[in-house]
Amino acid sequence: MSERVRDGVGGWISVSIVPRRRYSSAMTQRQLAIDGMTCASCVARVERALRKVPGVQDVSVNLATEQAVVELAGGAAEEAAQDLAATDSALCEAVHRAGYEASVLTPLAPDPVRREHDPGWRVALAGALSAPLMLPMLAGLAGWHLMPPAWLQALLAAPVQFWLGARFYRAGWAALRAGSGNMDLLVALGTSAAFGLSLALWWLDPHGSPHLYFESAAVVITLVMLGKWLEARARHQTLAALDSLRALRPETARVRRDGVEQELALAQLRVGDEAVVRPGERFPGDGTIVEGRTHADESLLTGESLPVAREVGDRITGGALNVEGLVVVRTTAVGAESQLSRIVRLVESAQARKAPIQQLVDRVSAIFVPVVIGVAVLTALAWGLPGGDWAAATIHAVAVLVIACPCALGLATPATLMVGTGLAARRGILVRDAQALEAMRSVRIVAFDKTGTLTQGRPVLLASLPEHDTHVLAHAAALQAGSEHPLARAVQEAAHARAFAVPTAQALRAHPGRGIEGVVDGRTWRLGSSRWLDELGAVQPPELLASARAHAHDGHSLAWLMVDEPGGTLSVQGLLAFGDTVKPEAAQAVQALRALGVRSVMISGDQPGAAQAVARLVGVDEVHAEVLPADKARLVQALKAQLPPGERVAMVGDGVNDAPALAAADVGIAVVNAGSGTDVAMETAGLTLMRGDPRLVAEAIGLSQAVRRKLHQNLFWAFAYNVVGIPLAAFGALSPVLAGAAMALSSVSVVTNALLLRRWRPPAAPVRPSWPTGAT
Repeated sequence: MSERVRDGVGGWISVSIVPRRRYSSAMTQRQLAIDGMTCASCVARVERALRKVPGVQDVSVNLATEQAVVELAGGAAEEAAQDLAATDSALCEAVHRAGYEASVLTPLAPDPVRREHDPGWRVALAGALSAPLMLPMLAGLAGWHLMPPAWLQALLAAPVQFWLGARFYRAGWAALRAGSGNMDLLVALGTSAAFGLSLALWWLDPHGSPHLYFESAAVVITLVMLGKWLEARARHQTLAALDSLRALRPETARVRRDGVEQELALAQLRVGDEAVVRPGERFPGDGTIVEGRTHADESLLTGESLPVAREVGDRITGGALNVEGLVVVRTTAVGAESQLSRIVRLVESAQARKAPIQQLVDRVSAIFVPVVIGVAVLTALAWGLPGGDWAAATIHAVAVLVIACPCALGLATPATLMVGTGLAARRGILVRDAQALEAMRSVRIVAFDKTGTLTQGRPVLLASLPEHDTHVLAHAAALQAGSEHPLARAVQEAAHARAFAVPTAQALRAHPGRGIEGVVDGRTWRLGSSRWLDELGAVQPPELLASARAHAHDGHSLAWLMVDEPGGTLSVQGLLAFGDTVKPEAAQAVQALRALGVRSVMISGDQPGAAQAVARLVGVDEVHAEVLPADKARLVQALKAQLPPGERVAMVGDGVNDAPALAAADVGIAVVNAGSGTDVAMETAGLTLMRGDPRLVAEAIGLSQAVRRKLHQNLFWAFAYNVVGIPLAAFGALSPVLAGAAMALSSVSVVTNALLLRRWRPPAAPVRPSWPTGAT
């Protein structure tokens, strides 16, 4: 889009403004799928390994998505462009040396396969082998002694320990070689200690009935496997919104080439193809309708609940559902360049990046495992040295190792953000990065651009005077036939809506900056500005003068219709008034923000009369008119200076002419309207509203606050399990089995709590304010 400025003669001119990119174009981003991570310590180790690769600028690893986003900067980006395969190989090799496996994800590659670390049959088999050990232990609590003989216990526990649990040894050894620790190392150490202690006690008293701990080793591994399996299934649900977006891509497209329809794979669709889309099918790519009319369901793309009418000339978005009529669409973007693909990539990127609060978790997890191993050693010494009961000392140390696994810490933040960004996408709010979503919760001032944000962004005919003279609009439409000027389109649409018979104009001639003239029914007619009216010496009729002054006061554009009379005189036949219209949701949006304690400010480059008219209709708290695009950023900075530390300013605009202000704000919010610069909007803002409904700003604030509450809940529980559980285990109040159950429950509960965020709904819309809404 471009800045639309009044030309002083009743129209607008377009001034192109290049937005300031918030993200450096020198950066090359690579996305990797990481296999084998189990906890926050794994995340830290993968990040350290990737940062050692030459040219890596930044790394963000997400445990919940099992993906890493790597930024290459400067010369590394240029080298990557020349030899991208070598760069990818170096990144994957670094991950492999750290003890994990990696593969590169590209926009054209198939969706990554979701991995479950422990297939269901392995968990079931571990449970079947552990049950004969677990059930007698429970029976012992009731005074029944049914424990199998030592040889049978060892026979049942060994496959669980060394076959089904082999991955704990592999991953733990890899972590140890890398000079760090993780959940797998803690499980491997703890269960091996319990299994080894049982072998030692059995060897020392082979014919007696020593108390063995085979069941602790087997059951702990089984519970950990069960917990990771449940956790993986729950994590897949956190990606449900992203899966829904991916599912919008049809597998085939019906294309008309050389007059013949043929069905092709979606990858064979090219820009410029004419795709035939029947009712019930999804549009295969972005394009423009060239035949037919229909209603399109774009709910999963924009959050708009009702299908929208589409006819010849209207733009359509790939992935939308054709609800009724058969249409032909000429494609303008396909594959990775389509809007749907860009949305999927942005949601993936937002889910892969870390929120600022995750930095605290990273700092804790970096020292967590070594500290836990130290606590376990101290626990063993504290129990073993005084009385020499090293068996009890070992079991208590094992309980410390098992319950302290930092799985929940690594999942608390990313799982919540995945659900939050997915929910936002389903409601038409596209989150570019987690930091923007987190910052929205503390927004206290929202600055709106006027045109295209609070208003429809295109002029409409507000009045044709005299009101009952149909010849005024009919002759004006005749003079404007074929013109693409915004005011001309407004006249044509008004005439079409009222089904006027429009005569034919001949000898049309434009007068730049003034208006247009032509011959209609043998007489010369002119349609132009007040300035041209004065230059031609025409006199404004008294009956139209008062209306002209009222419209001018409200900032409306005026056009006078004149005709040459016999004798060379000029007669004024009528007056047309043009203006923008306020979006019907704008007043509700401002009211919803006020209910949240947020002050609304309107910043407009329009004249004060038009800006004040919109402000009266919408009810904003503060108005700034005649503000140049470059000055909008300075005004946003001034608004930020009014707030205390910790409170933020959001700027809402079309993403092009407001780009400097979007970048200056704490949170930039771009609004995508029909026909607007979608590409630029999605590249210049932290949040993008996929439909032009300003009420989504209040929804974004409410969702951000809900995400923050869920983050605090999850981090509390993640820390609480360890803060409470480690002392209990160290003091002998927890057996290894209970510790394993608590550890598994911590991960599952954190992810399940994050999934509850999907039930969030925005509060009911506020009662419409008493002021009227309408045209300006």
